[in-house]
Amino acid sequence: MPFFPDRARHLLRLHAQRNASDQWPILKRRVATAAGAVLLGLVALAFARASDMAQDVFGHAVARWPYAPLVATPLAFAAVVWATRRWARDARGSGIPQVIAAGRSADEQVTTRLLSLGTAAKKLVLTVTMLLFGASVGREGPSVQVSAAIMVALHRMLRVPITAGVLIAGGAAGVAAAFNTPLAGVAFAIEELAAAYEQRVAILVMGAVMIAGMVSLGIAGDYVYFGAVHQTLKLHRVLLLAPLAGLLGGVAGGLFTRVVLGFSDGRAGWARALKARPVLFAGLCGLVVAALGVGTSGATWGTGYGATRTLVEGGEVSAWFGPAKLMATLATTLTGAPGGIFAPSLAIGAGFGNLLTGVFPYSPPGAVVVIGMVAYFVGVVRAPFTAVIIVSETTAARGLILPMFAAALIADWVSARVCQERLYHGLARPFVAETEGAPRFPGAQSSSSS
Repeated sequence: MPFFPDRARHLLRLHAQRNASDQWPILKRRVATAAGAVLLGLVALAFARASDMAQDVFGHAVARWPYAPLVATPLAFAAVVWATRRWARDARGSGIPQVIAAGRSADEQVTTRLLSLGTAAKKLVLTVTMLLFGASVGREGPSVQVSAAIMVALHRMLRVPITAGVLIAGGAAGVAAAFNTPLAGVAFAIEELAAAYEQRVAILVMGAVMIAGMVSLGIAGDYVYFGAVHQTLKLHRVLLLAPLAGLLGGVAGGLFTRVVLGFSDGRAGWARALKARPVLFAGLCGLVVAALGVGTSGATWGTGYGATRTLVEGGEVSAWFGPAKLMATLATTLTGAPGGIFAPSLAIGAGFGNLLTGVFPYSPPGAVVVIGMVAYFVGVVRAPFTAVIIVSETTAARGLILPMFAAALIADWVSARVCQERLYHGLARPFVAETEGAPRFPGAQSSSSS
């Protein structure tokens, strides 16, 4: 049987070649994911640095010319909205709705349009410009769109099929790199970006999050954004504080969402009237933001990181900070200018937590503020798990996990009673409608999408 050994070797050779051909796409996918995660981690750090520099420049300018924002900020708002509507329509708002819309569409051209590198670059520039003139925006939402765009570009470059998992992994890694919170990236992927989370996406998401987080950690070091909170709360105080914070945060956050979504769909008469002249409306919103900033001695400018950190660490900030920051964020969001609401929402929550410290004078102020941050953030975003993980990782408040979860669940339930639709999914509808060519309400094309 001299033929048998030759035949066996031939079959083994064919089997080895088939295995090699099967492994090649998997290897390319892993290389694309790893390279994308490294690159988006570097971009997220550069974006953070540019954002901080923009706020510093604005702060120095205000210190020299205290009333200049009353002119410069409205003009900047109007200019950015005009530029966005003319050259960067897919860069408007926070960017998270664009990623959700791209994930829902089976058309590759939709992904190309919403998550192109050109759109990502415009998003970065316009968001930094908004921060340069004191807008109440965050960079985490834009980081999600930019990171997803980078991940898509790397996969296209290596000719790897682009699936919903690629978008989810990119967006989740963007959150992880922006906040230096790996667990929050995974939680955000599950709660917000993945409408139907599949097990096979888990490794892709966690791999991208881990690599982006390691890049951020390696360059920026181990840090917590809002300072460390090591205090805990006694059980009887938790039983009072968590329901109260959850109720207030759910109502306030739900109302914010209701107004933004009502303005976005353009059905209501008041929304159509305000959106009839979007550039003029943006200028008026800029004037509101400028007046609030001047009136609060600059507390409401920008992301709100500084004031939030002060409150978390037990410092004092004006009792008007929370409500004023809410109005500044709402005015900025309604313009549709590029910029997110993650950081401003956490700052607003810290402001509401600051109000609650007067109701609970014998509880550690920092712990009360942290509960307020979670409650309001959940009221807006309706992602309890993400909120608790983000706040616990950015404040090292691991001793408050259970109180935070209690407040988050209550806020989520209350917010759903105030506004049934979730913010980012509601804001994704205009992008989905644009891609499907569906009929849309008047003015919806220029809707805000924070």
